[in-house]
This record gives sequence, structure tokens and C-alpha cells, in this order.
Amino acid sequence: MSNELLLILSLVLIYTCVVLFYRFLGKSGLYCWTVLATIAANIEVLIVVNAFGMEQTLGNILFASTFLVTDILSETEGKRAANKAVLIGILTSGVFILISQSWMLYTPNASDWASPAIASVFSNTPRLMLSSIIVYAIVQAFDVFAYHAIWARTTKLCNDSKKFLWLRNNGSTLVSQFFNTLLYTFAAFWGVYEFKTLVNIVLSSYIIFIFTSLLDTPAVYMARKLSPSINRETEEAGQKAA
Repeated sequence: MSNELLLILSLVLIYTCVVLFYRFLGKSGLYCWTVLATIAANIEVLIVVNAFGMEQTLGNILFASTFLVTDILSETEGKRAANKAVLIGILTSGVFILISQSWMLYTPNASDWASPAIASVFSNTPRLMLSSIIVYAIVQAFDVFAYHAIWARTTKLCNDSKKFLWLRNNGSTLVSQFFNTLLYTFAAFWGVYEFKTLVNIVLSSYIIFIFTSLLDTPAVYMARKLSPSINRETEEAGQKAA
């Protein structure tokens, strides 16, 4: 199976899982997904593949799904819930990095076979780890801010809060992903690669994020459609418990 087909299938599967997590678990499911995606993306990003004529790292789709999560939460649960997901992602990433780095401090047993492989995978430089956390915090917080700023503007213009979901979803995510690509590339690799190479990395990475961002719009619409049924189920459960 080609890398291109695998990436397409991964995108469909991951975005579908996000919607299903929300459908069956509500906002708690999206918080769980944030933890899962953050940890998995930190591992998957170490894998480099060739696909669609570009050299790229994996983890882009999983990372993009965290923007999908905050957009769904912004749309259906409010700004506070979206910012909580951002905080969960920051704490998860930080704690995971600390735990994974602590593994390298142990002295392996003579019969151990896993430590060399684990050290090879998780021995990221402090600069890369610090850049990842700082940039994640900045761009995710900006994404939530931009989403609600666009929402407030379009609601004022057309006096309808439900319209222009596609605009606030894509507008906030595309700008946020551009900042993410630009800030992370230069923070992590400035002085390592030439300026021209850094620009090429930014452009190729952003092209990928454009597609992942645009293709998450149907998932946000689906989640908004499912949201009222979840709320009704919650209310009914509360009434029964009372």
C-alpha cells in the first residue's frame, strides 16, 4: 500500500474517530482524544516518509486533529472548554516528555534489549522539545481566540450565530497552522539549516496543513449536528438520576 493512500486513510480514520469520541463521550471524549493525539504525535513525528512528491514527517494529521478538537469544542461547548483542551494538551506534552526522558537515566540490565531502541527514538534534543511545547501553547491559544473573534464578527454582520461555520473553522485553523509551521521550524532548526532550506520546510509543511485543515470542516459540521442529541441525552440522564 502506498504512502499516499495510507495518509488519506489515516486522515479519514482519525477525523472519524474524533467525531465518534464526541458522539459517545461528549467533551470528555475530546479531552481524552487530546491526550492520545498529543502523545502519539510526539512519537510519530520522528518518522520521515516520502508522499505526494514531498519529504515529510508523520504526526501532521494527528496534530491537525487537536485543532479539530478545539474547533468542535469552541462551536458546541464554548471557549472555556476549548481552552481547557489546550491546557490538557500542553500538560500532556510536557509530562510525556519528562517521563520519556527519565527512561534514559536508568542503567539497563544485561539482558535488556529495548533500551537502545527507546533511547534512539526518545533522545530528542531539549531545544526541539522546548520549541514543541512553546509553539503548541501559542498556536492553540491563538486558534481558540481567532475562532471566537471570527464568530463574533460574522454573528454581528448577519445576526445569526450558526452561519459561517466554515469560515471560522478554516480561517482560524489555517492562520494558526501557518504560525505553527513558521514558529516551530525556525525555533527548532535555526542555525541547523540554511535560511533557504528553512523556507522550503515551512512551505512544504504548510501545504500539508492546508489540506488537513480544509478537510476537517465536514467533521466540525457533523459534530455540531450531533451536539443537540448529546445534550438531550445528558439532560434525560440527569432527570432520571434526580
